[in-house]
Amino acid sequence: MARPVFADRVIEIFRDSALQHGFAVYAYCLMPDHIHALLEGLHSSSDLLRFVRNFKRKTTGAFRAQTPQTLWQKKFYDHILRPNDSSDRVAAYIWLNPVRKRLCKDACDYPYAGSFVLEWKTVPRPVEPWMPPRKKATPL
Repeated sequence: MARPVFADRVIEIFRDSALQHGFAVYAYCLMPDHIHALLEGLHSSSDLLRFVRNFKRKTTGAFRAQTPQTLWQKKFYDHILRPNDSSDRVAAYIWLNPVRKRLCKDACDYPYAGSFVLEWKTVPRPVEPWMPPRKKATPL
């Protein structure tokens, strides 16, 4: 995803797949080797597994002739937000990924992050950061 034309097309396919499968995309960030997203299923028929499979299939098909590399791993990691998880903090975590990886100094400068439902650059950033459960330190 290092080339802008690839990244723009991946985001376009992501948006179209989300609409097709009934998902609102509150936050996304396409990194050079993975993607983060905060999604909400809008219908009882919204199926995350189908959405991800469709997205991976379409992006793989779009780039097969241009690159021999494998775009995606077979599986993906998901985390269902719990009542005590703040969606604002999760969105900020997603948007700040390129800053943590030193791809930019300000998240608003990264061209491959955003939201399809919010004016994300104006959303206040929470003071307390969110951390995925799999990255939290476990007490000894």
